[in-house]
Amino acid sequence: MRAGMRSLIPLYLLADLALATTSAKRGLCYVSTDHEADDNIWDNSTSDLTWYYNYGASPEAEYDGTDLEFVPMLWGAPSNPTTDMTFYNTVKGLIEGGQNITYVLGFNEPDGCTSGGSCVDAETAAQVWKTQMEPLKKAYGVKLGAPAVTGATTGFTWLQNFFTQCAALSSNGTSCEVDFIPVHWYGDFQGLASHLGQVNGTYQNISAMWVTEYAYPDGSLEDSQDFYNTSAEYFDRLSYITRYSYFGAFRSSVSNVGANAAMLDQNGKLTDIGSWYLGGSATGNVPKASSAGTVAKTAGWSAFVFAVAMWSYL
Repeated sequence: MRAGMRSLIPLYLLADLALATTSAKRGLCYVSTDHEADDNIWDNSTSDLTWYYNYGASPEAEYDGTDLEFVPMLWGAPSNPTTDMTFYNTVKGLIEGGQNITYVLGFNEPDGCTSGGSCVDAETAAQVWKTQMEPLKKAYGVKLGAPAVTGATTGFTWLQNFFTQCAALSSNGTSCEVDFIPVHWYGDFQGLASHLGQVNGTYQNISAMWVTEYAYPDGSLEDSQDFYNTSAEYFDRLSYITRYSYFGAFRSSVSNVGANAAMLDQNGKLTDIGSWYLGGSATGNVPKASSAGTVAKTAGWSAFVFAVAMWSYL
């Protein structure tokens, strides 16, 4: 397209130009809202979603009997990290009850103490990892996702400290067992690509990476759609990105990452991004914001604010 031509084409026509794509890597980052009927939208019977997580250890009843693979998460540390085995026992019960549990996720943004972060120090996290995560791998062959730190530099520091603490707890100096690294990002695509490259370059001994939260917050509709389409194509092309889940499975009226990032409009209808993510075509439904509440899990907003500040500085 000739330079300058894009601005002459209405945005809703540009949306129609985006090709519907499918990907077995796509999953659902499930968040609880007051609009419970919306949960049925993410049933994978009419979409290409293959898996989901809900920040907890137990699956959602709505998705029983579907082909959506549930991935449990140990969100934060128990009050007694050396004796409380609730997470391990819950997952053990799911597996022995016939549930297909292939993967589990570690702590949710442990370097963050606000906006959805679990606020866990690296030493405590290492202790819990040894008692509740690694036994699942040893007993049942479950693959372990590292703690999902924020996209800020504090996240990198925390993760490095975590692996150091793991080695200190081991009699032979080996670190915690990790099969893949989950990544969170809230910002533009250039920052996302740079961040993924940094994580991949730092942990070259861990071959797989999941992007379990990502969005372009508070952007224009055009910028939000461009970010979605560019990042989805990028994830599908990178072999080391094995799964990803967009943070936007809620209505624009309750979105805490901006109305235009949401996969549903204010009436619960799929936006273009929502339909594309499920493997469909553009809908033309334009999301609108509202002051009536926000999603239950904020998960990562502090990282976005920090990232914007850093990129402006650089």
